[in-house]
Amino acid sequence: MSPELLDLSPEDLHRRLQAGDDIQLIDVREEMEFDYCHLPGSQLVPLDELPRRAAEIRTEGPVVVICHHGVRSAHAAGYLRHLGRTNVLNLRGGVDAWAIRVDPDFPVY
Repeated sequence: MSPELLDLSPEDLHRRLQAGDDIQLIDVREEMEFDYCHLPGSQLVPLDELPRRAAEIRTEGPVVVICHHGVRSAHAAGYLRHLGRTNVLNLRGGVDAWAIRVDPDFPVY
């Protein structure tokens, strides 16, 4: 599958959330980053905890993995796909892109 089909743009995620889509948001940043800013409804599962906490991530329905710029979340999504998850998307550009392209009031760092 091509990488662009495995990513979701901030605008597309925003549209889907506004439409009421049931999406599990998994934030793989560190706790202090998450405490500073995160998308409402997202669940913190730091990247280094992902292998032991993978069972917390649903196997049915869309899952969007989030980080600061989209790099850690791409690794996390790849790991989950390696486990056989076909329902996982990476938020392209992370919360930084979300702040720039969707919500200018969202905190940046």
